[in-house]
Amino acid sequence: MVKTINLNAEIPANRELHLTLPDDVPVGPAEIVLVVSSRTTTGTPTLGELADSEFCGMWANRSDIRDSAEFARQLRTEGWKRSA
Repeated sequence: MVKTINLNAEIPANRELHLTLPDDVPVGPAEIVLVVSSRTTTGTPTLGELADSEFCGMWANRSDIRDSAEFARQLRTEGWKRSA
């Protein structure tokens, strides 16, 4: 079973986080992944932040996508189609 829980936290100066998980989280071994991202004051990422994000190069190692630009165009085209 994989359960995803999103928590927002402020990293303190001592860099120690203490988590209290919801009651429905099973006890036992777990893998915890911490994603640290900086937030911009405007809410709009800068070009550098976008280039450093997980979105840049996300299709680089996909063997089923030969042309990522064409694949992206196809996704946008399908996304903009309106159902009749």
